[in-house]
Amino acid sequence: MSGVERIQAVFARAKAEQRAVFMPYHAMGYPDRAATLEIIRALGETGAELFEIGIPHSDPLADGPTIQTATYTALTQGTTVADCLAMVRELRIAGMTQPFCAMTYYNPLFAYGVRRFVEDAVAAGVDGLIVPDLPPEEAEELEAACRQAGVATIYLLAPTSTDERIRFVASHCTGFIYLVSVTGITGARADLPPDLADFVARVRKYTNLPLAVGFGIATGEQAAAVARIADGVIVGSALVKAATGEAGLAQVTALGKELVMGAHAPRRD
Repeated sequence: MSGVERIQAVFARAKAEQRAVFMPYHAMGYPDRAATLEIIRALGETGAELFEIGIPHSDPLADGPTIQTATYTALTQGTTVADCLAMVRELRIAGMTQPFCAMTYYNPLFAYGVRRFVEDAVAAGVDGLIVPDLPPEEAEELEAACRQAGVATIYLLAPTSTDERIRFVASHCTGFIYLVSVTGITGARADLPPDLADFVARVRKYTNLPLAVGFGIATGEQAAAVARIADGVIVGSALVKAATGEAGLAQVTALGKELVMGAHAPRRD
């Protein structure tokens, strides 16, 4: 089964059960290598069904202070692209079967070699790829490599995206479409934007692909609200923040359970 098919299977199962998919993000190498593996395994045990694996980069344009700090810390500890893939491989060997989507930026891919990265990522157990600073107009090499390897290409849409842009981006996505809930960077927020449902509905007019919403979701209540209108609930900054400190693993596990309950709340079709 290809990475695209594994991702599709997760969303199909959730749709049949009339719920959304809980999709946590974690910055690889943060707080350190051992903790990364523990956190991802713990989130898998709480019910996470699809992971965003954050590959650290020195200039993460789409990320807010929490994830920027985490990825900077990982970089200062020497975490490389190869290290991140090695961690994915180790998680696979340990028995994790949930799809992994690597989230990174174009420069690390360029430095590593785009085709080489896709080949090595597949060998490690990566199923999809999210590159926020690479628009589909400039992603021909990456998309070709991903098609050949069965890896999903996932692009972002913002509330400011025009209908024309939505159609174009949707035509280049496989697996799912990442909807940014706000115009801005990642980070936990007190409230979800009031026009989020309208944004999701507008995108849904142009595609049958699953729609996953991220940026700003921090609580089970917010996850449940997103689950009623979208197919996936993506949470990053709140979980990364919880991972900080001596009680990090326990805090991540507790928040993960809360978010799973919210994401698995009945959704409207």
